[in-house]
Amino acid sequence: MGSTEDLDYPQIIVQYSNGFLVSKVMFTACELGVFDLLLESGKPLSSDAIAACLGASTMGMKRLLDACVGLKLLAVEMTQEGALYRNTEISNVYLTKSSPKSQYHIMMYYSNTVYLCWQYLADAVREGRNQYERAFGVSSRDPFGAMYRSDEEMLKFMAGQNSVWSICGRDVLAAFDLSPFTQIYDLGGGGGALAQECVSLYPNSTVTIYDLPKVVRMAKEKFVSPEEHQISFHEGDFFSDSIPEAELYILSKILHDWDDDKCKQLLAKVYKACKPGGGVLLVESLLNEDKSGPVETQLYSMNMLVQTEGKERTAAEYIELLEAAGFGVIQVKRTGKLYDAVLGRK
Repeated sequence: MGSTEDLDYPQIIVQYSNGFLVSKVMFTACELGVFDLLLESGKPLSSDAIAACLGASTMGMKRLLDACVGLKLLAVEMTQEGALYRNTEISNVYLTKSSPKSQYHIMMYYSNTVYLCWQYLADAVREGRNQYERAFGVSSRDPFGAMYRSDEEMLKFMAGQNSVWSICGRDVLAAFDLSPFTQIYDLGGGGGALAQECVSLYPNSTVTIYDLPKVVRMAKEKFVSPEEHQISFHEGDFFSDSIPEAELYILSKILHDWDDDKCKQLLAKVYKACKPGGGVLLVESLLNEDKSGPVETQLYSMNMLVQTEGKERTAAEYIELLEAAGFGVIQVKRTGKLYDAVLGRK
């Protein structure tokens, strides 16, 4: 950052204040199907045509489309017939439902669930606990009981997590050479996107997704085909049930949900179950050691406050948790993307 003389403070404050407006424009365009319609049409469309197809007002749609142009999510060309709108490469790749790298589902989860919790951020800061009770009228004592309060909510969450791993999974799995580990357990593996990336990258491996019975049921129904023979399932609660022996355990975005005591409890169980010479791979968004950033991780940590019992941590804090459980030869790899990798060996 430059000197204070270089900073336009009013502009910075306006940009920060408008942040929620920006995200809501993108979420709304996704929810209404703007990007999907433009992809399917194969040609630019007028705002009137888009509004008619999507059952929206012409005035409201025109403003939404123009805002998306300003955000570089759409492009517009002026013709004799008027303005015609088309997707940009970014929206085609990341905001249409049919794209392999689609982020549509995580957008919808943020728009319809996370946003409601964030309305009570001030209460979360005052009280130091998640806000499910205020946002949804459900008990906040069990974060995942609240998060999975219905099959619909559970499906939205699982689909959202799968979309994240469609763009980040390979980065974290390739951060270290995991080919020596052929027997892998993905604890809290949810919809299986990371497991699918793992067997694709390491074809000699098998991955068992260990998750709650209702999550496993949903994963089998919606996300993981029976033909994917390298992927299997284990039903249970890894805090209260036993953890089977394996060579490698993957904990992707698991420890950030819990306080230090719960993390130590889980890692101790993993260490006990782990085969000698095996290890554990933590996939998390790492804070700088002085916690000065990255800003995305700082914001994720605020989200942990309003939705879970946990927080984002520094590499040193994860190393301390791993060492307390008995793991050694700990390596850290920052991927330069959303999530980083920490590997501990037994």
